[in-house]
Amino acid sequence: MTDPLTRWREHADDAVLLDGFHALKHALRFGAEVPVAVTIDRRAALALAEDLAADVRDALDALLTEVPTQAYASLVPRPHPTGVAALAVRPSREANLRRLTHTPRTAPVVVLDNPRNLGNAGAVIRLAAGFGVTGVVTTGTLDPWHPTVVRGGAGLHFATAVERLAVDELPPGPVFALDPEGDDIRGVKLPDDAVLAFGSERSGLSAQLRARADHLLRLPMRPQVSSYNLATSVAMTLYHWSATGGALQGS
Repeated sequence: MTDPLTRWREHADDAVLLDGFHALKHALRFGAEVPVAVTIDRRAALALAEDLAADVRDALDALLTEVPTQAYASLVPRPHPTGVAALAVRPSREANLRRLTHTPRTAPVVVLDNPRNLGNAGAVIRLAAGFGVTGVVTTGTLDPWHPTVVRGGAGLHFATAVERLAVDELPPGPVFALDPEGDDIRGVKLPDDAVLAFGSERSGLSAQLRARADHLLRLPMRPQVSSYNLATSVAMTLYHWSATGGALQGS
């Protein structure tokens, strides 16, 4: 059997880094192909699985190989407290695009317009997975599969379709863009096929995305408060969708 560090080097260039126990747990739950997984303490990792993820305990038992702490630290940019790391095969772009463009949809697509913060993008993907949305699309230069984004998303990229697209490539559906000048979201029922667009943390919606929007919506906010965190804005909007008729997939 091939040494795990050799297997890691064989896959590292084009694989997705799963940084930590929870990222690996979620990836396995949602069907990721994981060619190699390592830990500094196999017994502790399996005990964690017994407590928190019994459904994937056997899969982890078959995958995890214990390696020295120094070897583990050489594989990841920042060691995770759980001492677990793995590599997964990234879903094909073609498969993700099929999911994003398939109609009719039963849940919205979330669009992050030129996001800047990797952690915020990861938090949004985690939210999107929790609400069962069809996918998360980013525009601009941020790579939504960057290791820091995957870490922030706790491996839940595999629970939804995550891709980077240009504004003119957005999936079909009415575009509802969040903007301070829009209509109060509380008076609007968001359809299941909505494309929900959120501007960047620094500059809001780009002119191109704003022009593409069919509807502008605003979140309720106390006067003199400047803005909400991006992930908070997405959470409020998805909750509004779910509370006014949208159904969580798999619930």
